[in-house]
Amino acid sequence: MRRRAVVAGWNGFIGHRLVADLSERGYDVVRVGRTGPDARWDDPSALARAVDDADLVVNLAGKSVGCRYTEANRDEILRSRVATTRALRASIEAAATPPRLWLNASTATIYRYATDRPQTESDGELGTGFSVDVARSWERELFAGDLPGTRRVALRMAIVLGGPASDLLARIARLGVGGPQHDGWWFQHRRYRGIGDEPTGGPVPIHRSGGRQRFSWIHVDDVLAAIRFLDAHDELTGPVNLSAPHPSDNRTLMAELRRAVGTPVGIPTPRWLLEPALWALRNESELVLKSRWVLPETLSAAGFDFVWPDMGPAIDDAVGRR
Repeated sequence: MRRRAVVAGWNGFIGHRLVADLSERGYDVVRVGRTGPDARWDDPSALARAVDDADLVVNLAGKSVGCRYTEANRDEILRSRVATTRALRASIEAAATPPRLWLNASTATIYRYATDRPQTESDGELGTGFSVDVARSWERELFAGDLPGTRRVALRMAIVLGGPASDLLARIARLGVGGPQHDGWWFQHRRYRGIGDEPTGGPVPIHRSGGRQRFSWIHVDDVLAAIRFLDAHDELTGPVNLSAPHPSDNRTLMAELRRAVGTPVGIPTPRWLLEPALWALRNESELVLKSRWVLPETLSAAGFDFVWPDMGPAIDDAVGRR
């Protein structure tokens, strides 16, 4: 008999690839979203039918963080993650035959700004501020309650190459401003302040990074491969870092992007130039200024082999494919 997989939030670039991959692996895929097509968030009975007797549930739902953190966007980024995760948990709790495995998206941005040492599942330190609070609330909802028949994994994804984030970075490189991005002084604002039931963080963080802030990443092919690996390894549970084993830094990242897009010159960008540019692009500087240094301790210890362990070839593939 064919197994059933439920993919919630399927209509993004990872979701489309995941639906195709699961179908190729022999799953009957049920797609959940605001407009379905198989079940909608505003139809709890349809969601319950989809989840009951499913083998696998993967939740990728959530408003894209590729936007300005206005009040409305901040609220929707949090709500869209927590509410959908809560709805899935309620359906799993009520299921006569609950799913064997529930994989829920999260983010490696949950860890603190790190330049001193890498952050792993066993000894990583959580950070503060808006993005971290969203991730905390997201995971808190995932792991709440007792689901004895369902293994739960939080996919703490680093920046994924092959989609909107790498597209934006490649665009910056093509415009000739693809030098290293330097953190520094900027006007204080409230967009990065904490959110949720237990908000954290204070003023806008400022670091004298010199373009050496760490950059943790993962190719979309390895996101799919990691999901296949987690599906097959019943011993893996809890938070799992989805990040390539060889993180880089911002200076090296931008050099690789310039090479990939054929732009030999990249003007270094201090924060006072970067902020207006990202305002025009309707994004936030956190994408390139936060130092994310994350290692995939759990996957590596379990024997996972990355398709794209090194950044240069991964960027060539991601930029060329798009």
